[in-house]
Amino acid sequence: MNETMAKARCWAEVLEDGLIANYREALSLLKPGVKMICVLKADGYGLGAAEVGQTLWEQGARHFAVACFTEARELIAALPEAFVLVLGRTADCEMEEAVRLGLRLTAGSGEELHALSAAAGKLGLPARVHIKLDTGLHRLGFLSGEEALPYLALQDIDYEGLYSHLALRGPEQTERQCALFRQEVSFLKEKGHAFPMVHLLDSIGLVRRPEDQYDAVRAGAFLYGNVPPDYARFDRRCPTVRFCARVTRVQWVPAGEGVGYGEEPLERDTLVATLAAGYVDGYPRLLQRLGEVELHGKRARVLGRVCMDQMMVDVTDIPETEPGDTAVLLGDGISLNEFAAWGDMNRNEVTCMIGRRVPRIYLRDGRTRAVVCRL
Repeated sequence: MNETMAKARCWAEVLEDGLIANYREALSLLKPGVKMICVLKADGYGLGAAEVGQTLWEQGARHFAVACFTEARELIAALPEAFVLVLGRTADCEMEEAVRLGLRLTAGSGEELHALSAAAGKLGLPARVHIKLDTGLHRLGFLSGEEALPYLALQDIDYEGLYSHLALRGPEQTERQCALFRQEVSFLKEKGHAFPMVHLLDSIGLVRRPEDQYDAVRAGAFLYGNVPPDYARFDRRCPTVRFCARVTRVQWVPAGEGVGYGEEPLERDTLVATLAAGYVDGYPRLLQRLGEVELHGKRARVLGRVCMDQMMVDVTDIPETEPGDTAVLLGDGISLNEFAAWGDMNRNEVTCMIGRRVPRIYLRDGRTRAVVCRL
């Protein structure tokens, strides 16, 4: 697919300059010797894990993390020399292939470690494992180092790492988690288990808890500019995506009529533009009353319900709008924070929702580097 075809309907521009700037900024916050684990789960937060991974690899990144085995297999195919950590649970049926590929696997229970030991023993290869401790998120992990201790003697396992994840429910709770993790790290070290890679912090922790960086930090949202508006040094975050759609029709609709599937009648004669993007492309229906797009540098309000493949906006005050024009759904004057606030969504959720059939156009230094479409 060439760029002209990619822009025929709707498309997402991945701004590699912003990604690189954010990565370098994240590196500047690390203490000497601390590794950066770049999180590429959810297909690189919707931007394309293989492509984002290759860009970061060019910048010197060597450590990556994903959510599941399927994501890890795709990433290791693109970056065969990379360190790839699977943050979620690996199913028993996936373990042999995961061990064979040299993936780093999370284990948070004795059951998982027994299964990994069996899979590794069958292959004659060590399973590379990061033990996860549950210090308060209550999602995955051993509840203590003492609970994990009996399993650390299992054969055919290389215990490369120990980690936990912050819940970030408030400063006091975060401090309790950090203190508990320090305690458990010390306990296991006293028992003869000093893990080569200890890690706790995510993107927010990277800024707020420099004293708890340990051996590595896992940065995901930070790289993509997905940060809260009150985030420290927020003005230095760079956007990494621009989501656009083509105008396919412009028509006057008289007052009293409804638009699309909406039941609310128009209060005035309205110039309506149809856009070639819908909720399956990444513009959710819940934005039907609050959402806006940009056309010719001006705002146009969403009308009616967002359809699966199309949506309509009010361009009465933008009469120069014509079929073929570009509407910006996200980017330029519509920030990630504003878009997320319209739907009471998480910022990461916004970019992850951009649909599989939406072509990604990778831009660097103002030039198109690649065009990728999954369909």
